[in-house]
Amino acid sequence: MKFRLVQKKNPQKREEVKFYANAVNVGHKSLDDIARDIAGRSSLTRGDVSNVLYNFIDCLPHYLRDGFSIQLGNFGSMRVTLSSKGAETEEEFKTTTIKPRVVFTPGTELKHELGTNSYESLRKKDEEGKDKGKKEKKKKEGESGPVVG
Repeated sequence: MKFRLVQKKNPQKREEVKFYANAVNVGHKSLDDIARDIAGRSSLTRGDVSNVLYNFIDCLPHYLRDGFSIQLGNFGSMRVTLSSKGAETEEEFKTTTIKPRVVFTPGTELKHELGTNSYESLRKKDEEGKDKGKKEKKKKEGESGPVVG
């Protein structure tokens, strides 16, 4: 897993600044990507897996809205928490101030799998070199376009 070091102030001691690891997002995986990967590991087709995943996603909001927590085996669980503005009395409380939030709690299997990570630091110098290489590549691609005439 790639990470980048970021300087942050200590919330308790504002004058103290330390370096902390931040995960680097290397891209995203779409539902279709996931369906293709699962289909490759099972006897199901990509369409079958997609159907299950899309139906699962359709069901989740209903379960959460109805007040259920969703247990996903050893992978983890999801539940809704609420925050709102406080009111002096029950009568003054406005439901429009309620903001729902979905909380995911990783399970034992996911925690274990993430605990076995190896880490690779991306240093600023390395990133600058990559950015320079990308710019040069784009420049070359722009120069080698089609010839009209």
